[in-house]
Amino acid sequence: MKMLPFFIFLIGFTSMAESDFEKAEKLYKQQKFDQAKVLFENVIKSNPKNYKSVEYLGDIAGHQKKWDEAIKYYLQLKDSNPKSAVYWYKYGGAMGMKAKSANKFKALGMIDDIEKAFLTSAKLDAKHTESRWALVMLYIELPGIIGGSEKKAQKYADELMLLSKVDGYLAKGYIDEYFSRNTKAEANYKKAHEIGNSKTTFQKLYDLYLNKIKDKAKANKLKEQYESK
Repeated sequence: MKMLPFFIFLIGFTSMAESDFEKAEKLYKQQKFDQAKVLFENVIKSNPKNYKSVEYLGDIAGHQKKWDEAIKYYLQLKDSNPKSAVYWYKYGGAMGMKAKSANKFKALGMIDDIEKAFLTSAKLDAKHTESRWALVMLYIELPGIIGGSEKKAQKYADELMLLSKVDGYLAKGYIDEYFSRNTKAEANYKKAHEIGNSKTTFQKLYDLYLNKIKDKAKANKLKEQYESK
């Protein structure tokens, strides 16, 4: 009987932690990130293995562009859950964003870790579209001397095509647009828009017409058609 008060206290403490998580999740969805952060930190103080709270803290740091902080949380997640494609992808993404804001010398030293993270994510989950998109963009934007390769980018665009025709055509259009192959980019974006007819597919084709092909008539016609649906 002497142990009863301790168990009552323990149950109450656990319930409070769960309540903090629920409150924090609601605040996060309302984009009240600073308030949510305090509560998620409270949750992991009582339960360091509450990985969902750790993930939210990483996501909050990402929203606030605190890349070192985001990397810290995602590193913890992927080391604790090495078979999670999502955690490897988020770790690579945070590293990539830090590299973009770092000096060129420091960014060069991060490339291998970024590539490894995205490749691991793609390998762990054959249907993970985000990691494949990240690899398309990475291999296109990197200079060839440090690992950039259109051939590698096309490989992951082909994999996206198998997973989602819209993503596949958008990825191929992105590659063509990057190399100023505007006619091919238009054809791929048009196919993506015909299938998806979404804000994303419209925007990619519209921007191509307006800013690359510089055909305002086509851009305006596309806009009228999209807005009439």
